[in-house]
Amino acid sequence: MAEPSKVIHVRNVGHEISENDLLQLFQPFGVITKLVMLRAKNQALLQMQDVPSAMAALQYYINVQPSIRGRNVYIQFSSHQELTTVDQNTQGRGDEPNRILLVTIHHMLYPITVEVLHQVFSPHGFVEKIVTFQKSAGFQALIQYQLHQSAVLARTSLQGRNIYDGCCQLDIQFSNLDELQVNYNNDRSRDFTNPNLPSEQKGRSSQSGYDSGVPFPQMANAAAIAAAFEGGLPPGITGTNERCTILVSNLNSDRIDEDKLFNLFSLYGNIMRIKLLRNKPDHALVQMGDGFQAELAVHFLKGAILFGKRLEVNFSKHPIITQGADTHEYINSNLNRFNRNAAKNYRYCCSPTKMIHLSTLPQDVTEEEILSHLEEHGTILNTKLFEMNGKKQALVMFETEEQATEALVCKHASSLGGSIIRISFSQLQSIRENSQ
Repeated sequence: MAEPSKVIHVRNVGHEISENDLLQLFQPFGVITKLVMLRAKNQALLQMQDVPSAMAALQYYINVQPSIRGRNVYIQFSSHQELTTVDQNTQGRGDEPNRILLVTIHHMLYPITVEVLHQVFSPHGFVEKIVTFQKSAGFQALIQYQLHQSAVLARTSLQGRNIYDGCCQLDIQFSNLDELQVNYNNDRSRDFTNPNLPSEQKGRSSQSGYDSGVPFPQMANAAAIAAAFEGGLPPGITGTNERCTILVSNLNSDRIDEDKLFNLFSLYGNIMRIKLLRNKPDHALVQMGDGFQAELAVHFLKGAILFGKRLEVNFSKHPIITQGADTHEYINSNLNRFNRNAAKNYRYCCSPTKMIHLSTLPQDVTEEEILSHLEEHGTILNTKLFEMNGKKQALVMFETEEQATEALVCKHASSLGGSIIRISFSQLQSIRENSQ
């Protein structure tokens, strides 16, 4: 354990935790002189006025687990005895004023462009340049003002505020850069003092300290997502992922195929391509429509059990699946669920449950026919056939989530009584209501 210091190291500081949250946690023990948020590492460094204050805080939290917004944080003495600018992250320098701001945007439900950032920051002074980029901390931007005091005013006024209601929260530090170099005027970078720059970007900027790589994907379905989640993403979903391809492993290679994987992963977004890895039969790649859909799939399916195997679901190092003989194309499939009623489908995203919901059933279907169609996949505890808006639908409860998952991947898009049926998981705990 590090020797006592007035600097406290805090771990597991999620993006939902603000500077004010940390201040409230430690202010009862004394004056806090400095606070540095290390967003890329989910950590923070906090300097008390003296060592006894820091010791009092650590002594108290030995017996009381510190928790912020439902998340446990872990504290210890830092190896530093004093916080300096060297201890800040490579781009931010905390409270030392500079005319360039480093802005990190959390809970990014809507795409953020240079134009949006200019609207937010220009009321506080003349903005000369903006550069946006993607880092491990999430979507970030560097904003250069003409005057130092404009940057100070903007940080004071905007820190912790949301660009849109309930999302796109601003986390603002002073950058340690002295001048931004902007080579292109487009939706990722802009020099407002030089409107004659070209718009096309042929490569990344070579300026140290930041890059101008591809930002958060411009999701055409942002409005549908906002409507589905009412401005706030589900717990554990960041909305900042840009990787579209997922690696699925520990599959039951004797029973799985591309169409079954499509039926499962299409619950969380549109599927572009799927490829089973022939040299690793229990591995597959799934390319989703965008990074947000991929994040939903990874979040809700990690650890799900299918055909007796607990799935490992992670983001792939491959940005896309290349076309080839082993690749199954689903880009134009009319079975993709998010082409219509996207808001409704996002609202129903969840981990596998024991209950499945059947729709697009034939009008004359019976419960006996539904049972006969599904019973090979497990023990059915209860069913309910009902009508909604003149269309027949059904709820079927299995004994286990694994059985319900198997029924969904095997029988979604199958034919029953001449109709191609649609199956999704229901979040109902029991069959009492007449809708999903």
